[in-house]
Amino acid sequence: MARRSVLAGAATAFAAAAVAAVAGCSVPQPPRTTRSADPAPGRPIATGRRALLMQFAAHPDDDLYFMNPDSQRLLDAGVPLVSVYVTAGEHIGKNGLPGMPQAEPDKAAYSSARHQGLRQAYAEALGLDKFTAWDRRVITLTGGRRAEHDVLEHDGRRVELIFLNLPMHTPRRYMAVPALWEDRALELRTQFSTGSPVTRADTYDHEQLVEVLAGLLATYRPTVVHTLDPDPDIQTGDVASANRNSEQPGYSDHGDHTAVACFTWAALLRWVADATADGGPVPAFTTTGFRGYYNRHWPKNLPPQVLKEKAAHLVPYGGDPSWDCGNPGGCGDYGQGGNRPMTNRKGWVRATHHRWPGARPRLAEEPGGRLAAYGVLGLRAVRWRESAPHSGVWGEPEDLGGGPLVPALGSAVLGDGRLLLFGVRFAALEGRGGANRRELVLLEQRSPGGPFLAWRGLGNPERGDDRGRRIGSPVAVAAPDGTVHLFVRNADKGVSTRVRAADGGWGPWRALPADSGKDEIQDGLTALVDTHGRVHLLAAGRTAVRHWVDGRLAVPLPLAGDPVAAVPAAGPDGVQVFYRAPAEGRVRATTGGAPAFDGYGDLTAAPGPGPDPVLLGRDVHGRIQLHRARRLLVRAQGVVPTGDPALYGAGTVVGLGADARPWAWRPR
Repeated sequence: MARRSVLAGAATAFAAAAVAAVAGCSVPQPPRTTRSADPAPGRPIATGRRALLMQFAAHPDDDLYFMNPDSQRLLDAGVPLVSVYVTAGEHIGKNGLPGMPQAEPDKAAYSSARHQGLRQAYAEALGLDKFTAWDRRVITLTGGRRAEHDVLEHDGRRVELIFLNLPMHTPRRYMAVPALWEDRALELRTQFSTGSPVTRADTYDHEQLVEVLAGLLATYRPTVVHTLDPDPDIQTGDVASANRNSEQPGYSDHGDHTAVACFTWAALLRWVADATADGGPVPAFTTTGFRGYYNRHWPKNLPPQVLKEKAAHLVPYGGDPSWDCGNPGGCGDYGQGGNRPMTNRKGWVRATHHRWPGARPRLAEEPGGRLAAYGVLGLRAVRWRESAPHSGVWGEPEDLGGGPLVPALGSAVLGDGRLLLFGVRFAALEGRGGANRRELVLLEQRSPGGPFLAWRGLGNPERGDDRGRRIGSPVAVAAPDGTVHLFVRNADKGVSTRVRAADGGWGPWRALPADSGKDEIQDGLTALVDTHGRVHLLAAGRTAVRHWVDGRLAVPLPLAGDPVAAVPAAGPDGVQVFYRAPAEGRVRATTGGAPAFDGYGDLTAAPGPGPDPVLLGRDVHGRIQLHRARRLLVRAQGVVPTGDPALYGAGTVVGLGADARPWAWRPR
């Protein structure tokens, strides 16, 4: 599909430069060299799916450190789990503790010990003894390559571990997998693992790894996919310090995490493209990306009870040299055993952050009173509709196209009832020295509850692909004067905004003011309009919650570990803000009292039917809970949720389940 740009005229050189860089509109098109589905809407979407979680990690333990407790919640609910580990995790082949006798490096043994640690961790996660024997076999992948496939079942639950065993390092490439993402000619030979049923090495180039991952996706057809962060924050400061903490120079994550995430997203694009190439249905799955070493740099967000549970999974993974597990390579990754993850100064285990936070799905009421839910399914925007007002029964998803999109959408409702949807799309994901680009896109409704106009591009507030990859989830709000305010976290960890005038024209991107050196914020923005018509934006930061009113920086609020919730309120501030202090489960409020609402994760608030606001979130067990009219209500039945649900009005909760279908909860 052709790409077009519309440049608004500007009187000043500054405005002209800004518009030329980022303004205008574009028709979404597939990434140029990465095979991707046609973004045009109207495709059929797969039905009859069963819930299955598939997670892709660079190293053994990435899932335990960065994807829990989300993964464990799904496994506890009976959702089968398939975990794919791209590298062998062999590093330099040393597995030991301070005070142990020094041994010669043995990469095959260290890889084997880490794999055994995973088997121990997941056996306990299934409620079994950590030394329970697994069914270990060899499976054949796309192109005839082989991988170790370990399976364990218990009490109706099932875990599968797949080890591809690409090397972390080679004599010529210290960071082998990141080099494979960028290098057109490189081939990597797989690393042996002591005691593995795989006894012959294979080679992978860039294209072959994408094909193998896409083949696994097509075989398992997951409904939930967990990935690492393909676009970690730019990290300024001492490069040597970053290297000491295993972070790639200039970015807040390990290079293997970033490369494997990029390969995984390329494979997701390939899977959808292959499935739809001859008119087939779009695979129905949701995605969640997880931050990695990012956790070290920001306030920790897991309260003690949740942290204790998460850290407990790393004890059997780390193992101990004295254990008799029967594995010839070792009984775990000894440096990660015992209480060491809790005492490690890096603090990775103490937080779990989503790369693209935000409620899933977005909700709008249609003429006649039934709800419509909008989300991302198969990397494309979709709409579900209630069969009747307040029925809680949802029809099949309608494909709105526009992909490939990141998981979180933003939305705003215009004064005439029409909906605007905002997304971030992978405009290019090429690897091998090619473009890697993100673009903000808009889908505008023609009439309330009706069809949509064509997708439009809104550019990117950043110059250049590298900075442009760092943008966050879009958040938007419609003001009483007819303007729409779009906000997004930018590469400097500040906020960029673009405003749509009442006549539909968009102004240029601009950065919101910041108190120099103090305003770095996390993603997960909260926007609302107060009773005076003022637009508020709130963002949890490194040292405080930052607050803007009509684009002007206001007095900062107390520090929070997660994105905050807010409702309009009387008084000069205009809002009441609900938040959790770092590493704390209880909810606090900036004005007035806060209800007993212990839990973790993001919060959502709305005006209540009485004087008290309604609060939505998770309890410490991961269950959805609602505080309304001074009563605490817990959703104890129904399909297991993924992501954060949305709140409509004062009592309707809608979320996505592990089966990639919406659910509704209207507690009495």
